[in-house]
Formats: sequence, structure tokens, C-alpha cells
Amino acid sequence: MKKHIAILGSTGSIGKQSLEVISQHPEEFEVEVLTAQNNADLLIKQAVKFRPNAVVIGNDKFYDKVSKALFHKFGIKVYAGIDAISQIVEMDSIDKVLVAIVGFAGLRPVINAIKSGKQIALANKESLVVAGELITGLAREKGVNIYPIDSEHSAIFQCLSGESDNAVEKIYLTSSGGPFRGKTKEFLCKVKKEQALKHPNWNMGDKITIDSATMMNKGLEVIEAKWLFGLKHNQIDVVIHPQSVVHSIVQFHDGSMKAQMGLPDMRIPIQYALSYPKRLKSDYERFSFLDYPNLTFEMPDTKSFRNLALAFESLDKGGNMPCIMNAANEVVVDAFLKDKIGFLEMSDIIEKCMHIVSFIAKPTYNDYVLTDKETRKIAVSYIVND
Repeated sequence: MKKHIAILGSTGSIGKQSLEVISQHPEEFEVEVLTAQNNADLLIKQAVKFRPNAVVIGNDKFYDKVSKALFHKFGIKVYAGIDAISQIVEMDSIDKVLVAIVGFAGLRPVINAIKSGKQIALANKESLVVAGELITGLAREKGVNIYPIDSEHSAIFQCLSGESDNAVEKIYLTSSGGPFRGKTKEFLCKVKKEQALKHPNWNMGDKITIDSATMMNKGLEVIEAKWLFGLKHNQIDVVIHPQSVVHSIVQFHDGSMKAQMGLPDMRIPIQYALSYPKRLKSDYERFSFLDYPNLTFEMPDTKSFRNLALAFESLDKGGNMPCIMNAANEVVVDAFLKDKIGFLEMSDIIEKCMHIVSFIAKPTYNDYVLTDKETRKIAVSYIVND
């Protein structure tokens, strides 16, 4: 039986690579739903090729364009608006929802998909960062599995396979260190977006690439790992691994360690999240030890790259603090990409928001929504004042 897949955010980097994986395994998968926010032209092209049951364009000003291209010619149902993206995941014909939406916007669709009993392939780490307790509790209640797509969390997931009775002592999330590994604060204060968007190993969207350059991406992954694998903060560590070959490591209570390795290619964790528990054959490039005679590891520099320290701080504080940090980060990354603030100013504004925005120890979903809104307003005010 084919798995019918809904891809939320199909026009982004993860979404496009997911469709590539699906196209290589037409006997295993069928595209049921595609969604995008603004890229109507690419959404139309994808829908013409994969012929989903339905598509959603988040920006409703593109509804007429998408509808004329798809419904009138091919009978593909077309919906528009933010609410429609959250509602479409409830379709009975969907087996698995792949969430590739970036940022807080992914939270509501994830919650709706879980409430509908859909299995989740998760690339939207922010939903677990913001509301990890709510989401994991709901998933347990509904019997829903969350399959991670981030290469690091996929690695941990693979290392834990068959180890359910064995206690985990610690996990190590690896990080390439981004394009500015080893650089000083003096260098970083002059960094431009063009430099920050040149990641040495991975091909990702702009927001995630900037997060990688500031080490915020790794901080978000630390918080995500806590909820995915039921860990305490002192069971999670980060190690810089410039070659991006060892994707992450699990250390068990007997002292032994398991690592998952491979070339940096997001199609591999995407495919595993879609096909689990099967491993499907691929023709992707293979790793050779002869090409990597030296695999190196070092500690992260949390003084120059303060976002990682801020993420651990928000994890320790708990409550809505990770939501505050995430909302501020989304605002400052957008501002940096628009040349409104400098590279190091991003951390300054995030930290200010974490100290000012109202803290809630036991937040509800509505609290997360209000926290996100309040934080964005405050973060924007700092950018305007600067």
C-alpha cells in the first residue's frame, strides 16, 4: 500500500528535496497534498507533476492564479489562507504529514495533524521548541509517532533503534560550526548576509542558514532533542564537527557510543522519516573514509556565538521562555536578511526580549500565541530604535 503524503511547505528547500525522494519511489509514496505560502508558480509546477488531491496557497491573493492553473485544467482542489493549511491536514486520505514550514507558523498545523491521528515527519523544529510539552503529550494521547527529519535528530533516532530497554546517558548533537567557525567577535560584527548565507556543507533555506551561522539552529535542536527523546538538559551536549559526516552520537549508561554517519545530504533523513521502518534503496553518493582521512571535533564557542548559550538558558528556564527566544530570533533573522541590523545585534535583541517579555511557567496554547505576538512586537521596537 502506498503512503499518501501531505507536504506542508513544498516549495522550500526541505519540501523540494522531499518531492525528489518521493519521485524516486513512486511505488512507495503518493503526494496527497501540497502547500506553499507565496511561491504560487512553483506550487503550480509541483502540482502539475505530482497531481495531488489538493493544494493550499497560504497567501490568498494568489488563489485565482493557482485555481485557474490547477482546478480548471486538472481538477486539483485549491484552497487558500493560513487557516486552510491547518485544516487540510485533517483529510482522511492523508497517511503522513511532512511539516517543512519554517518557524512558529508550523505549530498549529502540527497540532491539528496530531489531533487528527496523522503520523508526522517533522522538519519544523520550532513547533517542538515553542510547545514541546504540549505536542509530545498530545502525540502520546493520540498514538501518533513523530519522525524527525533534521539530520541530527534522525541520527539519534536511528542510533536508538533497538535500544528501548537501554538507558541513555547522554547524546551529542554535532554541528559543522557554520561559515564562521573560529572567528572572533571583531570579525563577526562586520559580517554581511552574503557571507552568512554561504554554509560550508549544507544546502538550506535562508532562515535556517542564518540560524546555522549564529549557532541558533543548534540551540533550537538542543531543545527539540529534549522533547523528541525525553531527555534532561544535562543529557544533551553539542560538539563541533566541521566535516558533517558524524551526524550525532548516543552514549549509553555502559559507556558505549553509537554514531550515525554519512555524507551531508538531507534526502537521506527525509527518506528515512517517510519510509520508516524500511530503508529504501537510493543512488545517492556514498561516503568513503579515504576521502575523509581526518574527522575532527571541538567544543563550541558560546562567547562569540551567544545564541547557543541563550538556547540552553531558555531550556533551563522552561515555560514560555523558548517561545520568547524563538519569536525574537525569527524577527531578528528577518531584519538581518533585510540589512536592518548587524550579525551580533541579533543575539543582543534576543537576550533583551528574554529578560523583558512576560514569563509564564505553565503556558497553554493561547499563551504561546500571545507570547509569540508580544515578543515580536518588542523585538521589532528594538530594531526600529537601533
